[in-house]
Amino acid sequence: MSSGDGGLQTEVRLKEPPEDGISAVKFQPNSCQHLLVSSWDGSVRLYDVNKNSLRSTYYHQQPVLDCDFSEAARSFSGGLDCVLLGYDWTAGKDIVVGYHDRPIRCVHFSADTNQLVTGSWDSSVKLWDTRAPAFSSMHQQPDKVYTLDTAGHHLVVGTAGRHVLVWDLRQMTQPQQTRESSLKYQTRCLRCFPNKQATVEFFDTNPEVQAKKYAFKCHRVKTQDAEEIHPVNAVAFHRQFNTFATGGSDCMVNIWDGFNRKRLMQLHKFPTSISALAFADDGSMLAVAASYMFEQGEESATGQQRVEDSVFIRYTSDQEVRPKHMPQQ
Repeated sequence: MSSGDGGLQTEVRLKEPPEDGISAVKFQPNSCQHLLVSSWDGSVRLYDVNKNSLRSTYYHQQPVLDCDFSEAARSFSGGLDCVLLGYDWTAGKDIVVGYHDRPIRCVHFSADTNQLVTGSWDSSVKLWDTRAPAFSSMHQQPDKVYTLDTAGHHLVVGTAGRHVLVWDLRQMTQPQQTRESSLKYQTRCLRCFPNKQATVEFFDTNPEVQAKKYAFKCHRVKTQDAEEIHPVNAVAFHRQFNTFATGGSDCMVNIWDGFNRKRLMQLHKFPTSISALAFADDGSMLAVAASYMFEQGEESATGQQRVEDSVFIRYTSDQEVRPKHMPQQ
C-alpha cells in the first residue's frame, strides 16, 4: 500500500491472490467494484475491490489463459484445457459453452456487437452466442492466435509469425486487411484505441493516414555497456482520455499519450514482471498484475526465489492519465 501527498491512499495490494501466474485482469463493465482475475493455478477469481476481499472463485482443470465479463454478473474463461466456461456469479454455477481443438488463448466480449470472441492456438477464431452453448461461426487464422481485440465492428487478431488481421464482425467471410506487424518480434498484446481509429497502426489504408503510424521505444533499461530491451506484456486504455498504460518485463508501468507520442509518467517499480493491466471503465482505477513470466528461467534475475504473484489497484489521478494539452473539465 502506498500513499501520496496528504496521506491519501493511492495503491492497494489485493488480499488472497492467485497461487500461480496471473494471466488476465478485467474490471466489471460500467463499474469499478469487481475485478475478474484468471491464473495459471486454474482459478478465475472475483474480487470486491472496494472491500479488498475475494468474493468467489471457480476452477478449470488446467491453467486459465484469459477471461472476460459479458455482463455484470456473468463471465467467460478459457485456457489449456481447451474448454470455454461460462459462469453466473449470482447463481454460483458454471456451464461448458464449447471447445477449441487446442488451448484457448483469448476470451473477449464485444459490447458493441454483443458477441463473445475466442482465439486459440488451433489457429482459429470463434464467435459465440452467449445465450446458447454453441459457437455461431469459426474463422481460420494464418497461425496460433496470441492476442485480439475489438473496436466497433472491427476485430483485430495478432498471431504467430507477426501476422495482424483486421476482420469485420458483420461479414466474416474473409479478413478486410492482412498485414505483417511493423514490430520486429512476436506480438504479445494488441489493443484498439477507444476512439476506434487504430491499434499500433491505423485501420484506414489511405497512404497519408498510414504515414502517421509509429512505434514507441519503451520498457528499455540503459546500462553502462548497453541498452536492455524488455518485452511489453500488457496494454490497457483509458476510455475517457484515449491515453494508455503499458506493462513490461522490466517490472514497470508507463502511461502514454499516444496521439502526441509522449510518456506522461512512469509508476514505481513493481516486485516482478507486469503480466496484465486493466483500467476501470470510468478510468479511476488501474489494476496491475505483477507476476513473474519466467523470462530468466525458474529463478528471477536476482537469483532469488519467485516473488509472490500480486494484483495492485492503483487509484489514478487526472494528472497521471490526462494528455497535457487537454484542458481541465
